[in-house]
Amino acid sequence: MTIHNFSAGPAMLPAAVLKKAQAELLDWQGRGVSVMEVSHRSPEYVAMAEEAEQNLRDLMAIPDNYAVLFMHGGGRNHFSAVPQNIASADATVDYVTTGSWSQIAFDEAKKYVGKVNLAASAEDTAQGKAIPQFENWQLSEGAAYLHYCPNETVDGIALHEIPDSKAPLVADMSSVILAEPLDVSKFGVIYAGAQKNIGPSGFSVVIIRKDLLETRQNRVCTVMNYQVQDAERSMYNTPNTWAWYLSGEVFKWLKAEGGVAAMGERNHAKARLLYECIDNNPFYQNQVHPRNRSIMNVPFQLAKPELDATFLKEAAEEGLVALKGHRFVGGMRASMYNAMPYEGTQALVDFMTRFAQRNR
Repeated sequence: MTIHNFSAGPAMLPAAVLKKAQAELLDWQGRGVSVMEVSHRSPEYVAMAEEAEQNLRDLMAIPDNYAVLFMHGGGRNHFSAVPQNIASADATVDYVTTGSWSQIAFDEAKKYVGKVNLAASAEDTAQGKAIPQFENWQLSEGAAYLHYCPNETVDGIALHEIPDSKAPLVADMSSVILAEPLDVSKFGVIYAGAQKNIGPSGFSVVIIRKDLLETRQNRVCTVMNYQVQDAERSMYNTPNTWAWYLSGEVFKWLKAEGGVAAMGERNHAKARLLYECIDNNPFYQNQVHPRNRSIMNVPFQLAKPELDATFLKEAAEEGLVALKGHRFVGGMRASMYNAMPYEGTQALVDFMTRFAQRNR
């Protein structure tokens, strides 16, 4: 039986990458040792790390005036690192809260800057949860930056347009990085936990415009200081060597699969397939406004919530796993990152159709 893993994170990795990692686990590059057993400062490991960075730059068309950092931890690390690195202690910063993760980032920033302004927040509408149009955002004059989360993993809410911000734009792209083409030049900082579209958990990527590195903030923990990590090529301290290696293999896989443009086409096709099933079957519902629906994380509810446990049990019996909704939202959630094939989404839709027919 084929298993289709809809976990929101840690999420499934490409099978080809896992098979290669398995084959190389005890003997990396014919050296007779694992990649986890070599020095991160050895020539062979540094070459691997540099190739991984270049492949990410190629995939995202990252301009030369941006630094790429590979760092410990996940997105939560950067909820505190961002305000400490690019804003002064008395600064005003703007935040948009569209779901669970941006709300946590908003609350965390309050510890480190003078004022955290709530520029906009998701709201309930007749068509579902929605993000206010950009012209209705209440932005601060002279803000050090504007922070938002383009895709909320828990809530399935997404902002598909890039805000037109005078202040440096900061984005938590943990669940949407590499999912479709993106103009990096419109951002001051992009950060992402790796465990969804990049690699294993415990690892993160930061893409930062170099001018934002110029003012060093002495109050920043040195390990999370972007300027220090840039100067040390992300090796100020021993990095997560295994995660860096696996992430590099994912970047190679993405390039071989046609790059980010090809991923975008596949991801939109998967999302259309699932949303059409939900919208055309009264047994299911999605509570997000159509303009703000995520292509990565699709939450949905059953018309009969008392059947939730049965749905999950029978889905698992057919190889459809990790569909339980987040504890904050309930219901179901299908996360369909780059590694999820179209066939996985089709299998889910086929099951949902049969389940609804049996339980009306």
